[in-house]
Amino acid sequence: MSQKRSKPRTAKGLAALCAKLADEIIASYIYIMDLTSIESSPADYFVVCSAESDIQARAIAEHIVLECKHTGLQTPKVEGTENAQWILLDFFDVVVHVMLKETRNFYKLESLWGDSKFYQLSGKGRIKPIKKNDLFKQSEAE
Repeated sequence: MSQKRSKPRTAKGLAALCAKLADEIIASYIYIMDLTSIESSPADYFVVCSAESDIQARAIAEHIVLECKHTGLQTPKVEGTENAQWILLDFFDVVVHVMLKETRNFYKLESLWGDSKFYQLSGKGRIKPIKKNDLFKQSEAE
């Protein structure tokens, strides 16, 4: 599936790329959380997505890592692949969370970081803002 992709120049661009890559492996409920206005945030952006199974979670994480490597980006630190309920890809400024639906519903990252700005992919693969009310309705539908 490797395509010719340009290397993102910003953390927001990297977050958008990771969201698109997750979408290619049919991740669901993919949201980009802009944490730049939160003083104590561990990263500038979170990308959060759901997987139906541990196999799909691993496939999503692996696809993101490989495609980012092909783009010339540094390989992220990876945690959680053993049980694959919550896989973390840490690019430093961007952290990708690939979670099983049950795990995501339990931890509710969107609520914990509710002061962030939320984005999702549009049909054209660009990111667009999403209202927090719409986000939480969709998260509860899982």
